[in-house]
Amino acid sequence: MSIKDEYSRKMEQAMSILNMIADDNTTPRNIRRTAKQAADMLLDESLSVAARAANAIAILEDISQDPNMPMYSRTRIWNAISVLEGIRD
Repeated sequence: MSIKDEYSRKMEQAMSILNMIADDNTTPRNIRRTAKQAADMLLDESLSVAARAANAIAILEDISQDPNMPMYSRTRIWNAISVLEGIRD
């Protein structure tokens, strides 16, 4: 498997996690909105794969400190961050 294939698999995995959060009505709206924002960032073709991942991680790290976030959503966000951290230039 090439690096490009591995990165696209990781991007898809992170997108899946973020979409799960964005579509979960038990998660506060601001957190769902931020998850959607991070997912949209991963689709921005104008940036390199690593830049997209880094930008999404920055968005997710900010929201992961939200005290109103349910624990299961925080765990999913950490999971998405750890997947994205494997993407480098």
